[in-house]
Amino acid sequence: MFSSRSKAERTTAQAWDYLSSAMTAAGDTAQELGGHTADAAARFADQAGRIADRAGRRGENLGKRGQKLAGKAQKRGRKLAKKANKRGTALAGVASDKADVAWSRANAAADALAGRKRRPWGLLLGAGLLGGAVGFAAAGAMRAAKEREAETHELEMAGNTVIVTPSYDE
Repeated sequence: MFSSRSKAERTTAQAWDYLSSAMTAAGDTAQELGGHTADAAARFADQAGRIADRAGRRGENLGKRGQKLAGKAQKRGRKLAKKANKRGTALAGVASDKADVAWSRANAAADALAGRKRRPWGLLLGAGLLGGAVGFAAAGAMRAAKEREAETHELEMAGNTVIVTPSYDE
């Protein structure tokens, strides 16, 4: 009845089990959804192509008007197949993005449960780059100020100099 583990340890173990099963299920679901989406788009594109081909063959037997209608059907079938393929690709991309987000969240939760602290590397890198840029700008400003100071000093010295010319008295 009484366990040697504390309530916090039991809760953590239970949360870990739930998280593990959720991560596995999320991965399986995302993989399955992506496969179904791609399969559905391929089936729809194949079906539209078959219908268009059948209409084209029937149009050859029906004369000029039938050929015209078959051509339109073929064109429309290709359009629908292209649209289905595009839509299937988009849906697969959305499913993949959602799976990536779910996976990263699950990993963050797993790290939190395991007691690992995640480092905000993006924030640290951004702060380092910002500090480097500020330091570079400050160094440039200091160099410009020193150059202006040197020019001012040179001008002052040029203004204070006395030029002595020898006189040639004969």
